[in-house]
Amino acid sequence: MKPLFQILAILSLTALGIHARTWTSSDGAKTFDGELQTYDPGTGVVIVKLTDGKEMKFIQDKLSAADIAFLKEKGKVGAATTEKFGPPDGTAWAPIPELTDEFEGNALDAKKWHDHNPGWLGRYPGLFSKNNVAVSDGKLHLTARVEDPKHPDKKFHTFTTAAVKSQALVEYGFFEMKCRPMKSQASSAFWFYREEKEIWTEIDVFEICGAGGKWHNSYNMTVHVFRTPTEKKHWQKGTKWIPPFQMVDDYHIYALEWNKDVIKWWVDGKVQYELKNTHWHQPLHMNFDSETFPEWFGLPDKKSLPATFSIEYIRSWRDKNAPKWKPWRLLSRNMRKIRASLSSTTLGNLAWLSSWFPVSRWLSCLVMANPWTIS
Repeated sequence: MKPLFQILAILSLTALGIHARTWTSSDGAKTFDGELQTYDPGTGVVIVKLTDGKEMKFIQDKLSAADIAFLKEKGKVGAATTEKFGPPDGTAWAPIPELTDEFEGNALDAKKWHDHNPGWLGRYPGLFSKNNVAVSDGKLHLTARVEDPKHPDKKFHTFTTAAVKSQALVEYGFFEMKCRPMKSQASSAFWFYREEKEIWTEIDVFEICGAGGKWHNSYNMTVHVFRTPTEKKHWQKGTKWIPPFQMVDDYHIYALEWNKDVIKWWVDGKVQYELKNTHWHQPLHMNFDSETFPEWFGLPDKKSLPATFSIEYIRSWRDKNAPKWKPWRLLSRNMRKIRASLSSTTLGNLAWLSSWFPVSRWLSCLVMANPWTIS
């Protein structure tokens, strides 16, 4: 195995479009080649791709003065300030205008966004307040404050937070946000959800805790199923990732890729987590918000507030070749009710007819199939 100081010198600026170069260790004794993945001048952390393809994390102090000067000159690699990403190649992407916004001007576009959550007041004790949503300097700002909400529901107290919800629904796509989370235990979140009578699912692109103890600088990626026609108990799956940089210090690019087969979470152009899409086939609303989580992140330190979650842009794309609507899915969502109204004899007759008529065979399959799994 190579000594640590040797590996520390294996860096390049591939992420900036610069080819691999030779780097020198701090004592000048060794030189090596490699590819730089990320560099954060605030913490001095660098992540490099070694010649064998492995990635490792190091501190810039192990590099030569010339290499450190070169890194500082080029700026932050892997950060949104120097990178431009967008959806991955291999798909015919088309923009989704109703879910894309550069947040120019001095007011939220009411044709695209609610400046609150019409169906939810907030997570106790923090009340969503329209006064905490603002657009300025080319960014959307969501602020958490120490403030008496003065709400009839006395479970809301001490804190006000903020929420923005899309007017439009979306099913599948690639969604990219450039943002800087707030430096507080009040969360900074980007997520999708929709609560219907029989179906309620959710995809959390991120829930970030920007201060505090155990959950500080944690990037939490989660999916939820609250109910479906065949499942009534809430369950979830996901993971926590700790990035090699402090998210609250600068703007980075966070994205979600969501299609009928897989869900992927991207950070600064790299996939950090993915899972098979088994349940998330429901059109959902896009949301940005800040919440108080007494039992998870802990209540915010009052001294940390006000704190602001700032979003430079949200950009969305859909697969141009994906079908825009699926009538069989709409029918399948009502199959549970249809099946309940049919006797076993009727079901048997449909099965018998299916052996004679192709159309009835198709219908009987719809009736007898699990309504949630038809797609």
